[in-house]
Amino acid sequence: MIHGLIGKKVGMTQVFAEDGSIVPVTVVQAGPCLVLQKKTAEKDGYDAVQVGLVEKMSARRVTSPMRGHFEKAGANPCRTLVEFSYDGDANVGDRIDVDIFKAGDSVDVVGKSKGKGFQGVMKRHGFGGGRASHGSMFHRAPGSIGASAFPSRVMKGMRMPGRMGGDQVTVKNLRVTKIDPENNLIYIKGAVPGGRNSVVVLRFAQNGKRGE
Repeated sequence: MIHGLIGKKVGMTQVFAEDGSIVPVTVVQAGPCLVLQKKTAEKDGYDAVQVGLVEKMSARRVTSPMRGHFEKAGANPCRTLVEFSYDGDANVGDRIDVDIFKAGDSVDVVGKSKGKGFQGVMKRHGFGGGRASHGSMFHRAPGSIGASAFPSRVMKGMRMPGRMGGDQVTVKNLRVTKIDPENNLIYIKGAVPGGRNSVVVLRFAQNGKRGE
């Protein structure tokens, strides 16, 4: 069995648990995916499979080397490719659907956080800022960033204004609430990184539990 799947974030909603409580969930359209390449320890140094998300894509946007790669696998071009570990048997051309997960499974979700653009220290790092009273003249500035005499430079790692967001983020041990195999939908308790229609990678949590 392959230990993960590629999907796209649909959005957030809420579902009712068995006890009647409301559970906030993120809906992800996961798969279908195809195995495009199988890597072995003898040839590549490790065991893994390369998986591609099945979606509409213009063949004109594919380079010649990648076109040959897809033709060798007997598949249409895929925009998103991810490697996953596996156990048991896996072969090129195998189809992977959302039913590899079950309700109660723990999953790790990898995505790209929303980009916020260039931001100051108060929004980017949570600085408190100065007093807002009249005559302060110190409101949202970072304050001192280093001494003048020694070391006469800004130390590496100083929290300063800059680009915020747009980074790869991994949220671990989220619980699968529900599976909808007919529509390739998976309902995950809580929030996952990224905006609507962004690509996310789902994989079984290394130390999480499996559903029944």
